[in-house]
Amino acid sequence: MPDGSIFKRCGCRHPDTGKPLGNDCPKLRRANRAWSSDHGHWAYQLELPPTTDGGRRQLRRSGLPTRRAAADELDHARDLLALVNGDRRRRTEIADLLQAAVRAKRPLPEVDRIRQRLRGDGALADMPTVAEYLTGWLTHLTVDANTQRGYESIARVHLIPHLGDIPLDKLRTTHIRAMFAAIERRNDGIAAARASTDPAMRTSVTGVRPTGATTRQRIRACLRKAINDALADELIVGANPAALVKVPADRPLPIVWEDERVQRWKTTGEVPGPVMVWTDSQVVQFLDYAAAHAPDLYPMWHYMAYRGPRRGEACGLRDSEVRLHRRETTINNQIATHGYTAVQKPPKSRAGNRDVALDTDTTKVLTAYKARRAAWQLAAGDAWPDTGLFFVRPDGKPWHPNAVTQRFRKLVRKAGLPPIRLHDLRHSAATIALDAGVDIKVVSEQLGHSTTTLTRDTYQSVTRRMHQDAADAVAKKIDRRRRGPRLAG
Repeated sequence: MPDGSIFKRCGCRHPDTGKPLGNDCPKLRRANRAWSSDHGHWAYQLELPPTTDGGRRQLRRSGLPTRRAAADELDHARDLLALVNGDRRRRTEIADLLQAAVRAKRPLPEVDRIRQRLRGDGALADMPTVAEYLTGWLTHLTVDANTQRGYESIARVHLIPHLGDIPLDKLRTTHIRAMFAAIERRNDGIAAARASTDPAMRTSVTGVRPTGATTRQRIRACLRKAINDALADELIVGANPAALVKVPADRPLPIVWEDERVQRWKTTGEVPGPVMVWTDSQVVQFLDYAAAHAPDLYPMWHYMAYRGPRRGEACGLRDSEVRLHRRETTINNQIATHGYTAVQKPPKSRAGNRDVALDTDTTKVLTAYKARRAAWQLAAGDAWPDTGLFFVRPDGKPWHPNAVTQRFRKLVRKAGLPPIRLHDLRHSAATIALDAGVDIKVVSEQLGHSTTTLTRDTYQSVTRRMHQDAADAVAKKIDRRRRGPRLAG
């Protein structure tokens, strides 16, 4: 039976034994042995290649409505096996697919799809949908808890609702662009509802946030990584469609709180942009105020304002990595927040592990803090916890990053300074360093950036003085050229 056969079966049972009669039921045949037209249903049977351990097997499907339907499916199964006549391994895989489809009562795999997978030498198993793949992918990811939480949120809120029903190997750039277009339409709807004169419309979007540019970048990055992993596992073949979709990088750049902007803010309360940085005089004003009103946190904020570490890096700075005699600290630990839970872990990137040189003023501040911390420890006695951290609370316990941020906000308001985020102390440090003429590569390494491109794009054009110096340099060069011929004449 290598080419298969088509026959009829029914559900009749033997009156004495109760066992199914199958294709031995007398009602299936007419007197001339032709198949009855009004009893039973059509079926087919095909000899399959042996299993991997050499066992014999057959493909059999019953319950088909017509002989034509049985013949068409039998031909379909033969066509699939014919795709790899000379490859025993692949014939076995196709036989496995055929059996799995029949057992699950699903249609046989499409010939064109299997042919495409054979060309790429990828797996032939039934392709999961994007939702099915992402669910399994998230389960086996080996990333830190914060990244895992972020990926899970992106998949649940964005990727699965928009792309979940699409077979993974059928995902195209058009699907991804349609997802981002739908996200933009939702953003427009939220903005329109907020601007509506109808109170009910405004209430309907209370607490609803639009999907910003940074989140859209993260959505694309999450999908791109997921598909790259599928390509690496040879689950699919071809190009990564997420890599071919461009998402506008509308990342806000820092704006300096220059005098005109401060006056406007004092009059209207308007903040020019989401990322604001202080001038050097404003930084000095804040640190002087912090030294008097928040002496427990002043040394950390001084370190952040002068040298630009991230909040988690300052909170997680190890005591053993502060070498004041050499005016140097090493950042190789941070305190991150998973929800509200504080967790110590290494910096995410290789560039994040770095040495940060200290200036004389910062060295003096940290030396004085270390003496004060020793007094705290002496007063606490045995109750002093051994955290191994440099910056700690007066009771010796670690600073929670969120608590540091909340104290900073309150102090900025009390000092009457224009508002910035705690992270913007880092931006201020970078801007002041560049304004002072520090080389871009030195600033990039100080901040822990992986390349100077990010540093240059983010900071190099934020201060008025830098623009003015550039304009003066051009004018001076042109002026020299203009004076030269006149003097010669």
